[in-house]
Amino acid sequence: MFKKTLLATAAFAALATSAYAQDMNEFRIGILGGENEADRLRNFQCLVDKLPDVLGVEKVSLFPAADYDGVIQGLLGGTLDYAELGASGYAKAYLADPNAVEPILTTVQTDGSMGYHSVMVARKDSGMTSLEDMKGKKLGFADPDSTSGFLIPTVTLPEATGAPVDEFFGETGFGGGHENLVLEVVKGTFDAGTTWASGVGDFEDGYTSGNLRKMVDKGILNMDDLVELWESPLIPNGPIVVRTSMSDDTKATFKEFMMNLPESDPECFSAIQGGDYTGFAEVNVDFYKPIIDARKATIGG
Repeated sequence: MFKKTLLATAAFAALATSAYAQDMNEFRIGILGGENEADRLRNFQCLVDKLPDVLGVEKVSLFPAADYDGVIQGLLGGTLDYAELGASGYAKAYLADPNAVEPILTTVQTDGSMGYHSVMVARKDSGMTSLEDMKGKKLGFADPDSTSGFLIPTVTLPEATGAPVDEFFGETGFGGGHENLVLEVVKGTFDAGTTWASGVGDFEDGYTSGNLRKMVDKGILNMDDLVELWESPLIPNGPIVVRTSMSDDTKATFKEFMMNLPESDPECFSAIQGGDYTGFAEVNVDFYKPIIDARKATIGG
């Protein structure tokens, strides 16, 4: 996994240093890691089909990174035009260069909220039923740049447990993205792991949206195998970001297309977002200031 991560980051860095013509003949979409690559490409194929006519470009290209940082580096280098980030991923990009990308939209849950939760799950047959049962055990995080999979648990778990993460848990590690993390929990590599969920609806269904729901819908997870040990406070839904240096007309056209997508093509909207949402809401950097501040204080850049 580490080798693949290095290769992905190097590939985006190479693009960033190349003399790539910014004439918008190509619209480049970055896709976060943490899910099977074939699934990610299939989910975003509808944008490859639709956006050339909408934006007046010759083609739309998909760049699925091995991890979160691959997309972040592509955005910072100006070699990607659009991506959907978690709040912590956006905070990392903002702290590196506040002028590289602009957050324009975020998703709205079925209950009208614009947030989600970090949830800690364990195997049901472990016998654990609460966070206290994880004392001295092995906790898995999803990705160092994940909001729900690392940042928020790191910030909020000490208050919930009464001790720093490295003192309460016997060991911690990373699962290589949300999907793989949950699979590793099921396999027993970790006693429990942190992933993301809407917190709306029923745990037994994987909630209405989030990583658990995606895995259930793909048939690779049975929620009967899991138990929830902890849920975080509400986290701001991650942003749709665009390259700041893109022309204002292109930004406006793309933003309008995305805002209309839930009604114009519900199937495409659902494929991209994974789960049930009512639509998009406009956001800007102010919506993410608490996460930016939390990342700066806890992780740094």
